[in-house]
Amino acid sequence: MTSARSSKGISRRGLFGAAGAAVATGVAGYVAHSALAGEESQAADNTGPVEFHGPHQAGIVTPAQDRLHFATFDVTATKRDDVIALLKEWTAAAALMTAGRDIGQYGAVNGPGEAPPEDTGEAVGLPPARLTITIGFGPSFFVDASGNDRFGIKAKRPAALVDLPHFIGDNLDANRSGGDIAVQACSDDPQVAVHAIRNLARIGFGRAAVRYSQLGFGRTSSTSRAQSTPRNLFGFKDGTNNLKLEDTDKLEQQLWVQPEDGPDWMVGGSYLVSRRIRMTIEIWDRTSLGEQEKIIGRGKGTGAPLGKADEFDTIDFGAKNSDGSFKVAAHSHVRLAHPQFNKGAELLRRGYNFVDGSDGLGRLDAGLFFLAYQRDPRKQFIPIQQQLSRSDTMNEYIRHVGSGVFACPGGVTPGSYWGEKLFT
Repeated sequence: MTSARSSKGISRRGLFGAAGAAVATGVAGYVAHSALAGEESQAADNTGPVEFHGPHQAGIVTPAQDRLHFATFDVTATKRDDVIALLKEWTAAAALMTAGRDIGQYGAVNGPGEAPPEDTGEAVGLPPARLTITIGFGPSFFVDASGNDRFGIKAKRPAALVDLPHFIGDNLDANRSGGDIAVQACSDDPQVAVHAIRNLARIGFGRAAVRYSQLGFGRTSSTSRAQSTPRNLFGFKDGTNNLKLEDTDKLEQQLWVQPEDGPDWMVGGSYLVSRRIRMTIEIWDRTSLGEQEKIIGRGKGTGAPLGKADEFDTIDFGAKNSDGSFKVAAHSHVRLAHPQFNKGAELLRRGYNFVDGSDGLGRLDAGLFFLAYQRDPRKQFIPIQQQLSRSDTMNEYIRHVGSGVFACPGGVTPGSYWGEKLFT
């Protein structure tokens, strides 16, 4: 059986013995070990495991970790049964990794020397570091480019899983957009997050291939009131008014798919929109402090709305300066994104900063990897982004270069797998 360990750095090596130790791991083996992973409970510190099973997927309202490895996959398998088998293996492997265990029958180092290890091993000796792995299905998972039903699930595509429209200013790279399946791995240790995506990609070989991936650092929002508000690469506090896990009533209204929304397999789930937003930080860095604050609508130091003293003060959109201009400008980012001007729509954001080297012209390829969860993109992200793309003065300093939308089903119970209700 898989070795249990505490959250404080006990080795990830799998200790298997007795009957079946010499049997190659199949789907049944992965599922059996998945149940074992559920024995670990959520820890309060930043090294322990986050519970994998539950009514909702972990990694959505989970207090945002510091590191991200996000990837989308193109499914290369053509048979429905092969896709189901892949999802079963992925689910069981994810349950083990989030509990801080090796995957497979033998793990990283205990297998026969003549065969490749079942776990890549770079996380051996590392704690779980609050790893969460969250999955979502893109529009192309249900139908191909010609509208053909790929795996007998076309009729189960949710109405809310719409193809995002083109927004003003979009300059999307097709190689950094879309994907059949999205996997979000978040952790407080970057190597643990990378290990998760690497091993799912290895398991998926021949059935699913990575379309693109993105590393992120430094969360750009808080998903719990226990967390301080972080800063993005523009130097401003980001996510002050983000939805929080403590807002249970609001989460039911704005985040979780309800029974009346349909389809049944999405109840308890949420819709994820990902956007790779490149910041032209060299231009931003030559912009005056006053202009920066006017563009955002908040003070750079305190994070307070302009005209207020504290970060969490209520924004007064009617307050004016002595010259008659609004303290929070009409085209400022915080005003255009505020629920008051978007029919009450809110998002749960858990994006990350990224710096992917330079572009060959002396400019950093840096920005925000925006991740936002919601109950219905048609009523939330799409109208909010349409307004921002039309009028936000921040558009002078950002470029949307990647995009995706995914249906993230509810959580799993021991013995079930991601998307099981979709295929039954």
